Amino acid sequence: MDKEERIEYWVSVAEYDLETAEAMYSTGRWLYVAFMCHQVIEKMLKAYWCATMEEEPPYIHSHKRLADGSGLYASMSDEQKDFLNTVVTYNIEARYPETKDALARKLDKDACQYIIEKTKTMQIWIKEKLSAATKQ
Repeated sequence: MDKEERIEYWVSVAEYDLETAEAMYSTGRWLYVAFMCHQVIEKMLKAYWCATMEEEPPYIHSHKRLADGSGLYASMSDEQKDFLNTVVTYNIEARYPETKDALARKLDKDACQYIIEKTKTMQIWIKEKLSAATKQ
């Protein structure tokens, strides 16, 4: 894949994951809403990485490391940085059941609605930065 195809790949899978988060919201699967929102942000950050860096994005799930490594973290507001620190905790792929249960107890309809809205806002912001980066 060339650079543009890699960027488009990450953006499209992020959009798919956002749709999945919304589907999980409609069924009340709160933990998976938060997990999919984590995925949206991770994949948007990887799209930005592809736009600004020569090498492929690393196989990591840390939003801060992805944002920092691509130079995006420095332009984030404190509120955006706080959201990254919050949503990254919902990377549940390899967590043990008791950890998943503890995370799930923090989530409900209102919390997940908030996470989805903040995810959409962050996704749009990264897209704007991505657009500016690809025009250079």
